[in-house]
Amino acid sequence: MDEDGNRYPLRSAEGIDLDSWVQSPESGVTEFTMHFEPMPKNTQVFDYIEGDNTRAYMLLGIHDKKYIIKYPTIQEISDANPWTVPQDWFKTDTITIKGRIEGFDAERLGFDLLCYYNHDEFEKGDAAQVMDIAPDGTFCKKFKASYPIRDLFWTTEAKTQFNYIPFFARPGETIDITVRIHEDGWYDYTFNSGSSHDVERWLRFSNEYIDVFRPLYSFKGRLKEGNKLAESIFQEALYRLRTESRRYKYTPIEMQLALADLQANFVENYLSYVDNHAQTLVKYEERDGEWHVEVLDSVERERIFDARNYYPLHRIDFDNPLLLTSYAFQLTLNRIQYAIPVRQVLGNDSLNANQRTIEYYSVLRQMLGSKENTLVAQLCSYKVMQDNVEIWRNNRDILLEHMKQHEATLSDTLWQKAFENIPSLDERFNIFINHITHPYIHQKAEQFYNNQMAQTDIASPLPVTPMADLIRSLCAKYPGKILMIDFWGMSCGPCRGAIQLSKELRAEIAKRDDVKLIFIAGEQTTEGSDEYKKYVSEWLADEETICVTKSDFVRLQELFQFNSIPHYETITPDCRRVRDDLRINGYDNFDEELQRLKEKLK
Repeated sequence: MDEDGNRYPLRSAEGIDLDSWVQSPESGVTEFTMHFEPMPKNTQVFDYIEGDNTRAYMLLGIHDKKYIIKYPTIQEISDANPWTVPQDWFKTDTITIKGRIEGFDAERLGFDLLCYYNHDEFEKGDAAQVMDIAPDGTFCKKFKASYPIRDLFWTTEAKTQFNYIPFFARPGETIDITVRIHEDGWYDYTFNSGSSHDVERWLRFSNEYIDVFRPLYSFKGRLKEGNKLAESIFQEALYRLRTESRRYKYTPIEMQLALADLQANFVENYLSYVDNHAQTLVKYEERDGEWHVEVLDSVERERIFDARNYYPLHRIDFDNPLLLTSYAFQLTLNRIQYAIPVRQVLGNDSLNANQRTIEYYSVLRQMLGSKENTLVAQLCSYKVMQDNVEIWRNNRDILLEHMKQHEATLSDTLWQKAFENIPSLDERFNIFINHITHPYIHQKAEQFYNNQMAQTDIASPLPVTPMADLIRSLCAKYPGKILMIDFWGMSCGPCRGAIQLSKELRAEIAKRDDVKLIFIAGEQTTEGSDEYKKYVSEWLADEETICVTKSDFVRLQELFQFNSIPHYETITPDCRRVRDDLRINGYDNFDEELQRLKEKLK
């Protein structure tokens, strides 16, 4: 049908007449008669594919070349689905996810827990959550959130088609979910309460419009052509979203959430294309033990460094708080925070702290197409503060230590000047906070800073849990030593790369009597796969290696609050966890970080 409801004769891409569908009264199976006819020369394939959500079949729409597709705009879709964001959309409170899996049998289904990676943009790091499932199938998990969240509790251990339980919840809500697993392994879920019930169609079906962004992500052309493609694909995504919303009868809130999700996915895919394209403009070559960079197209590279050339992003409403509810938002914000023009400003050492902040916002305004510092721009700035406050906190301590070591070689005047050029932590934070106008971000920034300043203990005790007991057993095995734990996995390329590059360094570390390296990986069984055993034999033969089940590895992630690997933790000789800004973070600066920690522990 066209947009006005007029029915067109349907044909497949091969010219199959799909109007000849008939219903078999005996079997109840839908059949159709195929008439192979050549398609008229003045027809062309639609820019999108219609089909059911299970992808069991697809219908390819076709239209006359003269037919003008009426692409909707963001404003038109939004105006057609009026809904006001509640005043308390941003709020810090507890979310409770509870419910029951009917007919639950851990042995038959292959799992007894579900996982959730809670990423809150206002908190430092990611917080893995483990939701245990009782023998009767009931489950309950509580966690804090700063804004409404759409996500999944998932498992990779299932022996059936069960994969995940989706949910959408606002802070302060309890979401009650009933899961039914059918004999064939497929499952269904009923949302009995809360916001998940209000947006059930969006939770079930909102993925078809996202597929349209794949050609943009994988596009290999120049920025001018990429921008043109981005404009076209964005229109097509809006068209597909409107089609999807009519098919599944989205409510206004569902439509507004889907529209924000579409925009977040567009930004992530567009900036990923730009980053991928930028890599093709330079050539890296190792010569005489050093890496050399050759620019292959300086003109095109200059275009990418110019924030004004990112004009496809100007279509996006970066003040829309619903953007944060998207699966894609974590990557979206990361892509903006580390976009090439933005990185150029952050790496400009010729600017002082205040100048860098002003230029940072200026580039973001140019890139995002706004006259003011948008919600997303201020969130990016907040993330910069999160990432750097530990560095700012230690800068003066590091300089003072350096001054002590070289006090005989430089005059007091030079040292004083060097010291004055590094702003104190309070000075840096004041520069930062003066540019934050969004009240909730401002409040969260002050809370985060105050919490960091309140940290006086170098390390904190471990809780009473089975996984913490594993760490305590390692402390008992290596008394008097600082433990650096390397959480890694066979499927993690960066993990293996760090292990292999650090082989010589680790041989030197093994000679020390003050520190011990521990390597923990998650596998299907505690024995590990043949591939795991072979790798350990080749690269970690002389190290302390521990293999735990994937379920226990997730519990370790929950204990130490991390989602990605490689991840490093440092444990003191009295078995306390070292705080983030003082822990040994890998092998690149191992000796310096270990020495700094030992000085603090004295």
